[in-house]
Amino acid sequence: MRDDPSVLHVDLDAFFAAVEQRDKPSLRGKPVVVGGIGVRGVVSTASYEARKYGVRSAMSTAEARSRCPHAAYLSPRFEVYRKSSQAVMAEMRALSPLVEPLSLDEAFIDLAASGLTGLTVEDVQAIADDLKAAIYKVSGGLTASVGAGTSKLIAKIASDLDKPDGVVVVPAGTEAAFLAPMQVTVIPGVGPATAQRLSMAGVRTVADLQQLDEDELIRQVGSAHGTSLHRLAVAADDRPVVSDRETKSVSVEDTFETDIIDRALLTAISDRMAHRVAERLQKAQLSGRTVTVKTRMHDFTTHTRSSTLAGPTDDARVVARVARRLLEESDIGGGIRLLGVGVSSLADWIQDDLFTDGEHAENPIEVVELPARPRDQLGFHPGQDVAHPDHGRGWVWGSGRGRVTIRFETADTPPGPVRTFSVDDPALTKVQHTPADADDEPETDHNVSNE
Repeated sequence: MRDDPSVLHVDLDAFFAAVEQRDKPSLRGKPVVVGGIGVRGVVSTASYEARKYGVRSAMSTAEARSRCPHAAYLSPRFEVYRKSSQAVMAEMRALSPLVEPLSLDEAFIDLAASGLTGLTVEDVQAIADDLKAAIYKVSGGLTASVGAGTSKLIAKIASDLDKPDGVVVVPAGTEAAFLAPMQVTVIPGVGPATAQRLSMAGVRTVADLQQLDEDELIRQVGSAHGTSLHRLAVAADDRPVVSDRETKSVSVEDTFETDIIDRALLTAISDRMAHRVAERLQKAQLSGRTVTVKTRMHDFTTHTRSSTLAGPTDDARVVARVARRLLEESDIGGGIRLLGVGVSSLADWIQDDLFTDGEHAENPIEVVELPARPRDQLGFHPGQDVAHPDHGRGWVWGSGRGRVTIRFETADTPPGPVRTFSVDDPALTKVQHTPADADDEPETDHNVSNE
């Protein structure tokens, strides 16, 4: 471990919801939930006002609505989030050349890479405060929580302790004592199953874990896992901050409003997903050898089937063909509620002759245009940005029965008036956000269902 707390973990507070509150003045200080808005939607982010009612990420939107029915439920605006993320990441890189983004809203920073050594707790506190102020300015008012320590493990855990908008610096030499009173689930890799196994052995806190020798821990949880937990329990974490995190897979998945038993329709959806995956691969200049199809059944059981090619590809026709075959081998009895297509075993080169041109010509993959779903026909969804020549910019408050209600306000205005229009009003237009360059942070598929 290091001699000073020179590793920072920066986590933007309730990021998606905070961006929505920033851009929608009428929602500031009120519960906001971002995610899938339909009956099978999943919460992506909840504002702190919504969390007071028990709303959490990964909770079903239905449960969230039952807990906090008065919250604003909004569909995500990923291009807007990416632009805010890029501005924040730029501030981090101005502080250090070694920044490791984990997602759009969090990253590790290595202060030592800037030549800063012998840092005291007070030094790091001042650096973190300055960084938070810079983030607030460039993002238009977003806050961040910062943890600092001698390792990534300690920095990550510390950033969760004083949310929102806090700073926690763990002095060098105090790491084991810092971890000791915490629940054992704070250690990475200790999920519900491992926690239950450890609990049966009387291990509930990290202090309990620290009392076990490595052999005993291995007997409890297995060789590879036991060795790792033994080291992490005493904060023995020497993982470096790395600026380029390897993308392990590229995937697309969707949850359906009703279980699908029509194999032809599933095939059409699979083809469309394969083309979206291939587009992402090509944009990232990547290719992959392993194609995977994921299905979640009507009873919530999940199955995956994979096939590995002779060489990597980014060709949509190849991905679609393999995905079709894997789907044909899958049991769809009772219906499928979720379907996903992904490519892994990634490389930065392509095997051009996996299939000959002749084979492509004889067996073309046709992307079938799927029937529009109700929300697609409607054309508007809550939170969406719109513009009107007389009223200016605003966002969709709600829609239904051929009408759409807009609140006209922006981040730079006071809370604005509400107006209702016909959904086919030609004066009302959707605001198209320019796609952000995603090279500054890892592409994250949030798998949020909007059904």
